[in-house]
Amino acid sequence: MPRPTKQNPERGDARKRLLEAARDVIRTQGFAATTVDDLCKAAGVTKGAFFHHFENKQALGVAAAAYWAETTSAFFADAPYHQHDDPFDRVIGYAEFRKDIIAGDLAEFTCLAGTMTQEIYGTHPAIREACAASIFGHAATLEPDIEAAMKERGIKADWTSASLAAHTQAVLQGAFILAKATGDRAIARESVDHLKRYIEMLFAPSGEREGP
Repeated sequence: MPRPTKQNPERGDARKRLLEAARDVIRTQGFAATTVDDLCKAAGVTKGAFFHHFENKQALGVAAAAYWAETTSAFFADAPYHQHDDPFDRVIGYAEFRKDIIAGDLAEFTCLAGTMTQEIYGTHPAIREACAASIFGHAATLEPDIEAAMKERGIKADWTSASLAAHTQAVLQGAFILAKATGDRAIARESVDHLKRYIEMLFAPSGEREGP
């Protein structure tokens, strides 16, 4: 996942620098605790520049969620799991890739959209909707491979490719919360291991399946 660069945000126009700063600072200290001054300092811009591009912090939050979706989409589009010929291997490869990128500090691997959603879901509906678009938009990228794997393996079930794709995000967001609660990324990696096992059980031959 795109790595934060707290001390030296990527150079570029002021708007992009503010969005990069929001990505880094909000993942580190949360949306509510982040001030416009914090963002300006991290981005190396003036408050005048901030208010030239954003009406207020909420507008910045909406734009940051959209920017997060854009940059992470590009990151995952280039991920190695797409290279597998078998769609099931691509689904499993996605889980393995998500585990591999749980590395470094909490702010380096946790999700900006998830972090903001946990704080603002009841107070900033525009940000909540932008975060939902990011999370569910990413989930939707998994659906074609899940659907193809279901067809290839003859899976007939009361669950859908969309519901399984959404469940992967529920597990990942929960894993991030556990990592934040413990300060230990290992518990998040273990959660992804369980997700991988669950997917393997769902796609196992009927006589070998356990659970749903």
